[in-house]
Amino acid sequence: MAEDDKGMIERLFAVIAARKGAPASASYTASLLAKGADDVARKMGEEAVETMIAAAREDKAATVRESADLIYHLLVLWARLGIAPDEVGAELKRREGTSGHAEKASRGSA
Repeated sequence: MAEDDKGMIERLFAVIAARKGAPASASYTASLLAKGADDVARKMGEEAVETMIAAAREDKAATVRESADLIYHLLVLWARLGIAPDEVGAELKRREGTSGHAEKASRGSA
């Protein structure tokens, strides 16, 4: 990742969070944030499927574009739910060094 790309998630999240409460007509982000979490999650799911299709086709350029859309919509969902990137970072840090199988088993049926 290029040096100037570091912190991109945090910068993008800050822009998204700043649009929370703005009129839906102000921007696409504001219109998404004005919708319910169900609508935002559904849009994120659509982007996840589009990313999956691009990857299954081994289309690198499309996968990059769709991944960017997916990450953007995930950040909108976090903002809608009041989740900060550092909360997700803390969860990833908690899992660091733990076998993926062991971590998944520790969650039970969740």
